[in-house]
Amino acid sequence: MQTNFTEEQLRDPAIARSNRILRSCVHCGFCTATCPTYQVLGDELDSPRGRIYLIKDMLESGRPADARTVKHIDRCLSCLACMTTCPSGVHYMHLVDHARAHIERTYRRPAMDRFLRWALARIIPHPTRFRLALLGAKLGRPFAFLMPDARLRAMLAMAPRQIPPVSRNDDPQVFAARGARKIRVALMTGCAQRALNTDINDATIRLLTRLGAEVVVAPGAGCCGALTHHMGREAESHASAARNIRAWMAEHRGAGLDAVVINTSGCGTTVKDYGHMFRSDPQLAEDAATVAGLACDVTELLARIGCTGKAPEPLRLAYHAACSLQHGQRVRSEPKDLLRAAGFEVVEPADPHLCCGSAGTYNLLQPEISTELKRRKVATLEAQSPEAIAAGNIGCMMQIGSATGVPVVHTVELLDWATGGPKPPALTAENRM
Repeated sequence: MQTNFTEEQLRDPAIARSNRILRSCVHCGFCTATCPTYQVLGDELDSPRGRIYLIKDMLESGRPADARTVKHIDRCLSCLACMTTCPSGVHYMHLVDHARAHIERTYRRPAMDRFLRWALARIIPHPTRFRLALLGAKLGRPFAFLMPDARLRAMLAMAPRQIPPVSRNDDPQVFAARGARKIRVALMTGCAQRALNTDINDATIRLLTRLGAEVVVAPGAGCCGALTHHMGREAESHASAARNIRAWMAEHRGAGLDAVVINTSGCGTTVKDYGHMFRSDPQLAEDAATVAGLACDVTELLARIGCTGKAPEPLRLAYHAACSLQHGQRVRSEPKDLLRAAGFEVVEPADPHLCCGSAGTYNLLQPEISTELKRRKVATLEAQSPEAIAAGNIGCMMQIGSATGVPVVHTVELLDWATGGPKPPALTAENRM
């Protein structure tokens, strides 16, 4: 793609990066075949290629974002299926991130949009606030029909049937390896996951320590910054990321770290990109790159160190590949291989590359499109007649679980069970009623 940025514009590192990305696009349109929003809406401007044209025009002109551009950029899931498909290696993720930051700086959204985005950024990254908000949503759910905005109704609907008690395993501490210590890892406990499903971190700690890992929950670590990053709120997202970098580097320089383990794949994609996020920061660039290099999905680490077990019960699993795992991190075979090696039957739905519609806060801010994507995803999963659905991302688990009676379980809970841990609560009789 030909671009026409001025020399002055190209002195901005963000513009220079976007220019390189834009110039790598050859307009082939392969991305339209795998773009979920294009499949649902059929609008070229709701495809990666169409959005690239809009972004190019906006950035080249240097103008503030307009309502038309914002509408189509907001509809992007950032599922990154286009990056998997693209034969030219267009790094769409960095381009759309830049576009969202430009929109946040230059576009004044309607009042309700501003309020909802402010509320999400102030609540979800903070587990205690999020718990209180979920409790409020449960109390307000009977009155959802009074809400004039579909986004408010979606926020009320997201509260789980039961809000789990706080897990003290999420507090800063060190969990000793069982037997001889083989590796030392930091576990990212996350933010929303700590309010929505505490079983995932608990299972991860049990499994890793059983396999010889010393697991540290580092003081000062918290939200990865993904939620605010995808809203274009760079200052907030970078502040969250910087706290994590400092916390994990303190451990790395102290007792040492072999990995930073992440069991929420949406967070993993962001943490692995810390090196890019801080590439121009003279104080944090080196440390950010180190942390990004240490970061791995829990299934990547398990595949590396070995995880053998035996499923206590035969179970037919439909595996849902989270977009952030298969497209964002290119981790595709490891979860399925581990589950099969543990004795589970693993099947995949049709079109496994397509998004379920969760995508961070997308299901709250774009509920109509998200609901259609959820319907399609659940239909393909249920068509496999599974006894349970395995996934590696809390957002996907909540999204899919809200539309099916089939239990949805994190991959690490199943592997913990297969190696001597308790049966995942979602599979127990009382939780399946």
